[in-house]
Amino acid sequence: MKFLAILALSLGLLTSSQAMPQPSFHTKGTPTGKATGPLKPGEYWWQPELSPSGPVVVLVSIPQQTMHVYRNGILIGRSTISSGTKSNATPGGVFSILEKKQTHRSKKYDNAPMPYMQRLTWSGIAMHSGNLPGYAASHGCVRLPYDFSQLLFSATAKGGTVVVGDGKTPTPHLASNPGLLLAPTDFTPEMVRRLARDEYDWHPERSSQGPITVVLSSADHALYVYRNGKPIGRAALEVTGRGLTGRERLGSHVFTLLEGNSGKPSQLAPGREAGKWMRVSSVGRGVDAEQLTSRIRFNTEFAQKLADTIKPGTTVIVTDQPVVRKPVSDSTYFAAN
Repeated sequence: MKFLAILALSLGLLTSSQAMPQPSFHTKGTPTGKATGPLKPGEYWWQPELSPSGPVVVLVSIPQQTMHVYRNGILIGRSTISSGTKSNATPGGVFSILEKKQTHRSKKYDNAPMPYMQRLTWSGIAMHSGNLPGYAASHGCVRLPYDFSQLLFSATAKGGTVVVGDGKTPTPHLASNPGLLLAPTDFTPEMVRRLARDEYDWHPERSSQGPITVVLSSADHALYVYRNGKPIGRAALEVTGRGLTGRERLGSHVFTLLEGNSGKPSQLAPGREAGKWMRVSSVGRGVDAEQLTSRIRFNTEFAQKLADTIKPGTTVIVTDQPVVRKPVSDSTYFAAN
């Protein structure tokens, strides 16, 4: 027992030594009991016990300089933030957490300490502890109170979804989502050929594990599936009826799959149960997952494969922007948007 106690203490010391202490110029943070209402700079609210398990989605509002954290569709935390200045604006869009490091220093900005860093892009955008003066003041990152950055770090996982709303860019716009449309190492022009009605491609072997993102584009009449940022499938998409934004337009929406069962049969995949979806964001009037599902159709065999692959935390992005890459030359491709 004495040996186990010493071992536990040693492990505890080792773990604590790996964490970066709070830099003197970072905002420590002040917990508050308010789940709603305005927050003063540095204030935060955190109640993870309200939803002990399930996928985590982080919503960042640039205009309000706030962050809201949901787990399995339930609000468990919120905080004030400091985002990028006008000259170094934090990009709006849908991101995945690419990397997590308790102790991190910026190679770009004079070795500046960035405790509890969670990377959103490989070009330097991340969430981390920092100074919160009460307004946008960073070089593009999302600064958090030091205490809150620890709490958020403990709740998220690599691959988790972060939605940044800047009040200008429609949130699901794919130009604000670097890394989402990464091509596989075996990329060929065939992969961007327009699919015929009811046609699909399915190659899950391109990426065997990792977070799943599904993109529906009314412009491309196609549905794309990515796992760990790599394309593993696509299918021809039919859009029916007149939507809120006009015929054959779906609008801009983001959904995430929650834990639990809906108890309803899937409208798209025969023999499968419909999932429980949370609408993360919507530009204009919101629609729920069932309303959206009633307006789309794709190959039922593909739908069954997709239904058997997605897991809680899967993100679905709906857009009227094109996603497919068009050829510039025989060997070069660029994103159409």
